[in-house]
Amino acid sequence: MRHLHMRSALAVLLSLAWFGFAFAARAQAPQDNDHTLEAMRDEMARSKSVLQLKIPGTDQPVKPYYIEYRLLDLDVRQVTAEFGALLTTNHLRTRFMDVKARVGNYHNDSSNFIGEEGFQGFIGPTGSVGIDRDYNSLRQDLWIATDQAFKEAVESYSRKQAYLSSLASPSNIDDFAKATPVKQIEPLVTPDWTNRNWEQEARDSSAALRAFPEIQESRVTYYLVYTTEYLLTSEGTEIRTNHSYAAIEAGLNTLASDGMQLSHYYAAYAQKPGDLPGVDIVKKGLNVAGSELMALRSSAPAQDYTGPVLFEARAAAPLLAQILGPAMNGARPPIAFQPVMEQFLSNIGARSDWAGRVGARVLPTSVSITDDPTAKDYKGTPLIGGYAVDEEGEQAQKVTVVENGVLKQMLMSRRPGEDGNQSNGHGRSAFLSDPKPTMSNLFFVSSETQSPADLKKKFLDDCKSEKLQYCIVVREMDNPSLSLLHQDDFSELLASFGGGAGTGDRLPLVVYKIYPDDGRMELVRGARIIGLTSRQLRNLEGVGSDEYVYNYMQNQTAGFAGTALGAFGSAQSGLPAAVVAPSLLFDEVDVRGARGEPKRLPLLPAPPMTAK
Repeated sequence: MRHLHMRSALAVLLSLAWFGFAFAARAQAPQDNDHTLEAMRDEMARSKSVLQLKIPGTDQPVKPYYIEYRLLDLDVRQVTAEFGALLTTNHLRTRFMDVKARVGNYHNDSSNFIGEEGFQGFIGPTGSVGIDRDYNSLRQDLWIATDQAFKEAVESYSRKQAYLSSLASPSNIDDFAKATPVKQIEPLVTPDWTNRNWEQEARDSSAALRAFPEIQESRVTYYLVYTTEYLLTSEGTEIRTNHSYAAIEAGLNTLASDGMQLSHYYAAYAQKPGDLPGVDIVKKGLNVAGSELMALRSSAPAQDYTGPVLFEARAAAPLLAQILGPAMNGARPPIAFQPVMEQFLSNIGARSDWAGRVGARVLPTSVSITDDPTAKDYKGTPLIGGYAVDEEGEQAQKVTVVENGVLKQMLMSRRPGEDGNQSNGHGRSAFLSDPKPTMSNLFFVSSETQSPADLKKKFLDDCKSEKLQYCIVVREMDNPSLSLLHQDDFSELLASFGGGAGTGDRLPLVVYKIYPDDGRMELVRGARIIGLTSRQLRNLEGVGSDEYVYNYMQNQTAGFAGTALGAFGSAQSGLPAAVVAPSLLFDEVDVRGARGEPKRLPLLPAPPMTAK
């Protein structure tokens, strides 16, 4: 029996996982019993021939100029444990569809407009469909969804035209780029969960945190995901691709003696379940996170500071993910009916700092940036951000974004911008959300580097020359979507942090004071970096020769994707990506010390982890 739900229900169900890396297709049986594409083709043909709407007062009936069917088939296992005890274990197979219709033409259509929300109907163009790949059931679902999508497009187009008519000079940039149809039908793949006991691995791994009785809460979750994605468009694109993805994510928290809340995290990602690290490696990583959290618990609060800051490679890579993600987005932002929405988009970094600057220097002349979704590894370390075809049916392309410091081109989807009107294969999304220009495997390289020892010496020399008592070293950046275990805590952080994310607020996790006289290092907690944007990257003081591979998840939650908050993702709501980057030295960064009211400490000590 089919079920169609509203968008909110889809978001909840799809929070289980996402995928990223296309893997080699296995041998296909003579008949795979998949009638999905057949149903999509037949319903597309019907929609193209008969779908139209007569609007009162007009002579010509309205028809969609573009129709798109996307369908996602998910097979997901999720196992969660805490302190050696199994909390949940789930195995879910589900299928979701998304139908889009565009009214107007490629230059000016019903998309890219944020208007006043109106009634959308109880059955929308997005929802779940039957998991048995049945022809008749899917055709009926697509028929209803196409009708709804078309009516919504007509309404949106009417509202958009009314708004544009009030503008003195509307933008002349196209709303949608034309594309050459692509056909890529891969054989179906049977999920391979391997012979590993995932429940027992979750128990054994999470038990490592029993060594830290001061930890109040922790979660260790294994995500194992296999997907098949379908795309059919009225232009002629037909795609069926397979993907697999696996993750181990853990969050842990405690309180310092003064009541400051402290959190840490551990994450490991792989292209398929069998490639995930074993229990011993995971326990080692959790022990490192637990030890650092306990050290933070006994450390002193950070104080306000302005001066040189050294980001070690382990911190520089996630920092670049936060800064460069929105900067490289070449698509034009949507038109907003209400000015407050325009301001909101600017606050969270939805507008690129590099827009309109192609040909200008944006980084040091020694630095180049490429984004390559076709790369599979870097010097033997797997990269998880790769794919063969993006979510708009465009072939993946290696893009040189910056060459010798000069901006060459932006990452593009099929939504044009002022710096480009064609996709370069970077229209990415998760959970059937709208594709946006998004990085895949990003490489930040410099022709002028220094060894870590030499870079640290230069850093300390700068510190001495400015006669500072100490300087700041950042060893790791935070990912609050993993480290914070409760939605209330995450919402509270966004309330205080989200408004400054677009203007350069950053969240370091492991921060040290270093004293230039003797090189002594002292851990501090509660620091926040202020005003660190792509502008500061333009005049880097130094670049290390060390390189760190940072595999992570880009957040695809509505309002996060494509913004400065997009780097805070998890396997529940993320899109795989990777950044390869070295240590970075900045000559001047503002660091704000600990702020806010601490929480009240528990009245009773934590119970022992072992029975007496």
